[in-house]
Amino acid sequence: MKCPKCSGEMVQGWVMDLTYGGRVASQWAPGQPRESFWTGTRLPDEAPVPIGAFRCTGCGFLEYYARDEFAPKAK
Repeated sequence: MKCPKCSGEMVQGWVMDLTYGGRVASQWAPGQPRESFWTGTRLPDEAPVPIGAFRCTGCGFLEYYARDEFAPKAK
């Protein structure tokens, strides 16, 4: 994959979210965020979609995609 900014090489990676006691891959959720008294943000009815990221090795440009195949793989 070529970078749309500088034509450098794009390498696949992921965006990390830190949680209490762990690290998880970021996810995309549809609609506007809604407040929740207990958790801060209410989850939507639809399942969230994992976010995959590609980074240019030349200029550092990031490009994100929300696709089911970016779900973490089991060992």
